[in-house]
Amino acid sequence: MTVLLVDTGPLVALADKRDNAHERCTQFLKDYRGQLLTTWAVLTEFSHLAPTVASTLPLYRWIERGGLEVMPLGKEELIAAIDWIDRYADRPMDLADASLIVAALKTGSVAIWTLDRNDFETYRLPGRKHFRPV
Repeated sequence: MTVLLVDTGPLVALADKRDNAHERCTQFLKDYRGQLLTTWAVLTEFSHLAPTVASTLPLYRWIERGGLEVMPLGKEELIAAIDWIDRYADRPMDLADASLIVAALKTGSVAIWTLDRNDFETYRLPGRKHFRPV
């Protein structure tokens, strides 16, 4: 099954009907068939950026029902993320983005659902492999 990494932007857009990308993200989610994977760092960023605490609950319930998998981030993954943050210090890269790079390395998936195309089109994985934003 295809694994699609999920960044913060689409999650915020889904939670906020006033977001410019809300309809586009809602339609994408209706049409997508495959596994969705994110990280705790992305969820933390989402909870900070969501318009209200109440608007976060549908996402959390969706995760509870298995709609979105959450990759755990232990010390080993954090150390790897820190290395990526250091490599891209001139951008700068945040922990959520770095955690998605770690997820890409663990899963082998380069497909990412993001609204932040500029960063993910810039980041390079080992072997100069590119992310494929959708």
